[in-house]
Amino acid sequence: MKTKTILELLTLSSSMYFLAKESELFERIKELSEKGKDEINKIVSESQLDENGNELEFVDKVILKTHELKKELDEKIEELVIKFYKKINIAHLDEIKALNEKLEKADMAIALLEARLNKLEVK
Repeated sequence: MKTKTILELLTLSSSMYFLAKESELFERIKELSEKGKDEINKIVSESQLDENGNELEFVDKVILKTHELKKELDEKIEELVIKFYKKINIAHLDEIKALNEKLEKADMAIALLEARLNKLEVK
């Protein structure tokens, strides 16, 4: 009976945990959507001019802002990828080639030492 009660309590607590996480997710989505609305209103209210001095239409403003955001996103992704590669310490192709060359030299040196050792054992 005690094992069944413990399992029920664990199941209940894990269910409550997932429900809490889900509500946090919904709150975060709500927050982001409200923030998005504010940003869209800000973009629409701003007056932006094209190269001829004419005010841009809403769609043009959205396209311009989208290009700016894409640029920022690309930069952030690039930074994160660089950090990731540094973190996992991926060796570059040149480093791999250099290590292979060192390994070949070490193999040749070992072979030479073995030959000398064999020669000494024969005497």
